Amino acid sequence: MALKKRSKVTAEFNMSSLTDIIFLLLIFFMLTSSVVSPNALNLKLPGRSDSPTTSSNQKLDDVRIDQNGNFFFNRKRISVTELESTLSGKAGGNYSMFISPDKEAPVEGVVTVMDMAMRLGINGVLAAEED
Repeated sequence: MALKKRSKVTAEFNMSSLTDIIFLLLIFFMLTSSVVSPNALNLKLPGRSDSPTTSSNQKLDDVRIDQNGNFFFNRKRISVTELESTLSGKAGGNYSMFISPDKEAPVEGVVTVMDMAMRLGINGVLAAEED
């Protein structure tokens, strides 16, 4: 005698719960990405500009970092604390300076000067050498 089972297993998959989870993840990532703020320095690179340049007789000061990590302000060797006090005296208004590291200069020195310029409100223009 052949008895048949009446319960069949169906291979259906309900997508509504999966779409709810995807929308919740999408909302979560959209909200958290707007909270994250970039932690970068405002860096101005010299280059060509489409706007007309205004001629200025103001000579820009030059902060150079050599390959040993020594700082030079207008070709005179200076320590980091002396450099910060010199720049804080010149800060304010629309003061700009060149930051010109050597090719082999340590990155920490460049970041130190750029951070100093950012804290003091100075326009630091990175003037690296071309290859």
